[in-house]
Amino acid sequence: MQNHQNQTSSSSSSQSTSSQCPESQPSDHFLAVSVTDPVKLGNGVQAYISYRVTAKTNSPDYLGTEKIVIRRYSDFVWLRDCLFERYKGVFIPPLPEKSAVEKFRFSAEFIEMRRQALDMFVNRIASHPELRLSDDLRLFLQADEKTMERARAQEMGIFMKNPADLMQIFKDVQSKVSDVVLGKEKPVEESTPEYEKMKNYIFELENHLAEAQKHAYRLVKRHRELGQSLSDFGKSIKLLGACESDSLGKAFSELGGKSEVLSTKLQMEAHHLLMNFEEPLKDYVRAVQSIKATISDRTTAFKQQCELAEMVKLKEINLDKLMLTRSDKVREADREFRELKAESEEATKRFEAMVRLMDEEMARFQEQKTADLGLAFHELAKGQARLASSMSEAWRSLIPKLEACSTT
Repeated sequence: MQNHQNQTSSSSSSQSTSSQCPESQPSDHFLAVSVTDPVKLGNGVQAYISYRVTAKTNSPDYLGTEKIVIRRYSDFVWLRDCLFERYKGVFIPPLPEKSAVEKFRFSAEFIEMRRQALDMFVNRIASHPELRLSDDLRLFLQADEKTMERARAQEMGIFMKNPADLMQIFKDVQSKVSDVVLGKEKPVEESTPEYEKMKNYIFELENHLAEAQKHAYRLVKRHRELGQSLSDFGKSIKLLGACESDSLGKAFSELGGKSEVLSTKLQMEAHHLLMNFEEPLKDYVRAVQSIKATISDRTTAFKQQCELAEMVKLKEINLDKLMLTRSDKVREADREFRELKAESEEATKRFEAMVRLMDEEMARFQEQKTADLGLAFHELAKGQARLASSMSEAWRSLIPKLEACSTT
C-alpha cells in the first residue's frame, strides 16, 4: 500500500475556536467531503487504519478550496464526542462500532464497510445546517496530524476521565437510582403527550430496525452459504463429468461450470446485500441509539431546570424571612437569590432551545430515513430480481442438454 504522506497537502497547525456557531453561510457555499484510501499502519496491537479525508469547499471559513488530511478512527470519535458535548438537542450522526476481533479488524470487507460508514458520518455532519459550521469540523478537516493529536489529548468531559472518576460517577448514579426505588427521591420526568409519543416511537423503531437488520444478516449469510455450496457442487460435478466420455460427460461438465458461475454471482450479490441493505439498516440502528443519547441529555436538562426552579423558590422564601427579621444577612441572601434565579432562567432557556432543536431534528431525521431506507429496500429488490433472472437463465439453458441425455 502507498504511504499516505505522498497523498496529502499541507495542513494548518492551529485553528481558531473562538465560536462554535458563526453566522450562517450563504446558500451557494458548499462543502463536500470524501473518506478514501484506507491504509494499515503499525503492527500487532498497535496497528490501525488511516484514511485520506478530502474536503472541497468554496467557503471563506476554510483555508482554500481543497484540503487533504490523514485521519484515523480515533479522530472521528473525537469529532463525534465534541459535537455531542457542544450541540445539545442535535442528533449527532452515528459512528460505526470498533471491532475488537483481530481477525475481522483488518479484513478487506470490514475496512471497506468502516470506510463507507465514516464517509457517511462526516458527510452527514457537512450537510447539517448547524454542525457544518462547527469549529470542530473545520479543525478535523484542516489540521495536521500533530494538531489533531493535541486536540484529542485536550478533550474534556466524561470521555477523558480516569477510571477512578468514572467509578465515582457510576456510584453516584447507582445511589440516585436506589433513592428513587426506595422512595427517598421522586423521579423528575418530562411527560408531555408529544414527548412521550416521540420516545415511544424511537424505542419501537430501534427494536424493529434491529430485528430487520438481524434477518438481513441471515439473508447475506444464506447467499454466501448457497454460493459456497454451488461452488463445491460445481467442482465435484466437473470431476464426475471428466470420468464420462460421451454426451453425459459433456453435460455434467457444463452443469459444473454453470454452478461455479452462479456461485460467483451469489457471492457478489451477498456483498451487494451487505453494503447496500444490511449496512444501511445497521447504520439506522446506530442512528436511533444516537437519538436516545440526545433524549437522555434532554432528561438531564429537564431535571436540572426543575431542581434549579425549586432551589430558587427556597432561596426566595429564605430571603423573605430574613427581610421580615431585618437580618444583616439580607444583602448576601439577595445576591445569592439573584444569581441562582439567573442560573435557573438560563437552564430553562437551554432546555427550551433543546426541545425546539429536537423537534426540528426529528422532522429532518424522518425525511432522511424515508429516503435512505427506501433506497436500501430498492437495492434489495433490484439485486434479488437480478440474481433470480441470472439463475433462471443459467438453469434453463441446461435443460435441453440434460433432457437429451436422459432420453438416450
